[in-house]
Amino acid sequence: MTTESSSVSAPSVSTAVQVGSLALKNPILTASGTFGYGLEFAPYGDLKSLGGIIVKGLSLKPRLGNPMPRLAETPCGMLNAIGLQNIGVEAFLQDKLPALPHQDVPIIANLYACDADEFAALGGILARAEGIAAIEVNVSCPNVASGGILFGQDPTQAARVTEAVKKQAGNTPVWVKLTPNVSDIAAVARAVEKAGADALCCINTLPGMAVDLERRTPRLANVIGGLSGPAIKPVALRCVWEVARAVKIPVIGVGGITSARDVLEFILAGATAVQVGTANFMRPDAAFAMAAALPAAMQALRIASLDELRGTLKV
Repeated sequence: MTTESSSVSAPSVSTAVQVGSLALKNPILTASGTFGYGLEFAPYGDLKSLGGIIVKGLSLKPRLGNPMPRLAETPCGMLNAIGLQNIGVEAFLQDKLPALPHQDVPIIANLYACDADEFAALGGILARAEGIAAIEVNVSCPNVASGGILFGQDPTQAARVTEAVKKQAGNTPVWVKLTPNVSDIAAVARAVEKAGADALCCINTLPGMAVDLERRTPRLANVIGGLSGPAIKPVALRCVWEVARAVKIPVIGVGGITSARDVLEFILAGATAVQVGTANFMRPDAAFAMAAALPAAMQALRIASLDELRGTLKV
């Protein structure tokens, strides 16, 4: 005799999602700054199994980043003050992008600049590059002296940057990564949507600090860094929920995602896709493992597609 649960077969599932015009085989993306330029993680899994790869933030010219030490572990997350160290857009396009499997997995370029004109110029360069599927505009980094979070905290400035990049991006989708360090993230989201953003990413890190008691010094040379990892997941979920209710464009959840169940929680809150960040440092195959585990997690919820779950949180 079979039990009721065993007599009902689990549904076959589709993990595919659509972020605006961009089709992803699954909602698992890598968060910028935690996955290098992609190739560094090839030994730990099949890059083509991911929904997409968001590479380390790029600037027009190479950046050395902040002084060491730039990383500090905390009991439930990580503090970083890398300062957007990168090889610059031209070196990325020449040396890194051709080696990525961009014909099989979307490559999304995260970009950072100091003013709207520079954002636009960088967006234009990346949009014209063969193999770039979308652009993620970082208006929310807390670890740089100019630009960064200052753009993302002001709806007018965030919209101005978005509009400038959109004008240069052509048909390449423009995603904007928002900061949680505002009193009303929905207001920034609406302004950026009105300026033409194709999707919103929620959230970047939260400013934090760690100290060395014996040395009586900060543990980061920059004193303050961005907190990421499981500690910020509740904040990220709240932001995704608030933003998804405020805009019509897709929302991509970021913050403390470490399992396929976490992925589904963000979808439930309204996200279309997610980004895996700090988990990649704890376990370099984390994003691959989540992509592999997602179908079974969906079957456990008896859903055949993520559309059935998205935004269905009962409040």
